[in-house]
Amino acid sequence: MSARPIPAPARPILYSFRRCPYAMRARMALLASGTVCEIREVVLRDKPAALIEASPKATVPVLVLPDGQVIDESLDIMRWALGRNDPDHWLEGDDADLIAANDGPFKHHLDRAKYPGRYDESGDHRALALALLAPLEARLMDSAYLCGDRPMLTDFALLPFVRQFAEIDRPWFDAQPLPALGRWLSGLLDTDRFAAAMVRLPAWKVGDPPTLFPSA
Repeated sequence: MSARPIPAPARPILYSFRRCPYAMRARMALLASGTVCEIREVVLRDKPAALIEASPKATVPVLVLPDGQVIDESLDIMRWALGRNDPDHWLEGDDADLIAANDGPFKHHLDRAKYPGRYDESGDHRALALALLAPLEARLMDSAYLCGDRPMLTDFALLPFVRQFAEIDRPWFDAQPLPALGRWLSGLLDTDRFAAAMVRLPAWKVGDPPTLFPSA
């Protein structure tokens, strides 16, 4: 996806929700690319009209560019931001198949393991999700990160979802035979970039002064 260069002082507007894994991956890519935007923290039970107007599906993240173009898929936001500026060469590690397995089957079982009363489905979804982490463990036994010896797009695209699964029951997760995945997860979470991506913000309201992300 491409867009015309962003003129100063106009900034993109990012609708986000701190705990949403899709929004997390978008924020980390924006940080990695050095893209400064106006961030608007959304309360999901009371979504602002401006978000719905920009993207009728009203899910975060949504990035509104100064020319009016709207990017409302997290991976598209990642690739757009890194396409503009990719100092750490994240795009060299963009494994579409691995990301699709995460966003499809793994996310399906993750949701049902995390919220068992929300879905009218049977099955041990925690075990099914765990089984889908085996290919990640196998990769990480051979290299420090999913696409090589340094973290790249695929690592940060999957990180929020593996983190969410681990946090359902962290002692149980830590007891699983996934030592390489555990090291990978802990290492990426213990970084300044992840901390910056997880900054706490008040809910945005119409009329609020702009909040820049990252903050000046």
